[in-house]
Amino acid sequence: MTQATAILGLLAQTSIHAGTGSMTGVIDLPIQREGHNGYPCIFGSGMKGALRARAELECSKESVKFVFGPEFGKDIDHAGALMVSDARLLLLPIRSLTSQFKWVTCPDALKRFQRDAQRFGVDVGSFEVTVTDNQAKVPTPSAAGALFLEEYRFEASNTNLDTVIAALAKLMKRDDATEVLEQQLVVISDTMFAHLCQHATPVNAHIAIDSEKKTVRAGALWYEETLPPETLLYVGLAANKARAQDATMPANAILSAVTGLFEKKPWLQVGGNETVGMGWCAVQILTGAAQ
Repeated sequence: MTQATAILGLLAQTSIHAGTGSMTGVIDLPIQREGHNGYPCIFGSGMKGALRARAELECSKESVKFVFGPEFGKDIDHAGALMVSDARLLLLPIRSLTSQFKWVTCPDALKRFQRDAQRFGVDVGSFEVTVTDNQAKVPTPSAAGALFLEEYRFEASNTNLDTVIAALAKLMKRDDATEVLEQQLVVISDTMFAHLCQHATPVNAHIAIDSEKKTVRAGALWYEETLPPETLLYVGLAANKARAQDATMPANAILSAVTGLFEKKPWLQVGGNETVGMGWCAVQILTGAAQ
């Protein structure tokens, strides 16, 4: 085996703030986004850092060095053997007047997921959905007719989305994934999905309190953007054999060192604000075929 691969499904259980730093716009601390389409994401460097932080708590120093590479600032005579992709958005939870919330996606995101799954050797089946700008496709058990997402009205039509639901459920670490997707999945057009990705993510105001006066510190007000709980992302992993001269870890051992972290504790913290409970995701592992 020359390479071992897997896809990790990340179902947000708390808000996630994977930030880009400060900006001069209305939102002081925006989240990371893909430059060409505006979809929220978590860059591969951040995902690899989160995985390494978890591994350093549970694995030997030697294993961490072989998998992720030597620590920064020390003698670097080889690279790590693990490739980590960006965490890409697949389902975005959106407020709805007709139910608790809807899990929203689009044909472009679904097609890209299929291409990524093929690249990482993971079988997610074959499916295709076509939607126009004012339409929304919902599973057959859901109610057709008028559907409101945020302030927008869509005309929902029942569609057989069983293959889509089956693929998405594989990525979700919850026993009732299929049932809730049958009630809450919505597929809208690429254009409207991109618009909601830009304008429907939560933005929260934060302040700092003067501990003596118990009042807000002067100028200590900022606005922070997050991804909401129930967001579904996925990240691809590809492992090669260890690159260090004295290493004997093959590709499958490199990958197992990472996926094994989630066998008993299937959670991962990503992004900032860990001390206030943000960034926790439930992790589901889909192992790829040998390559």
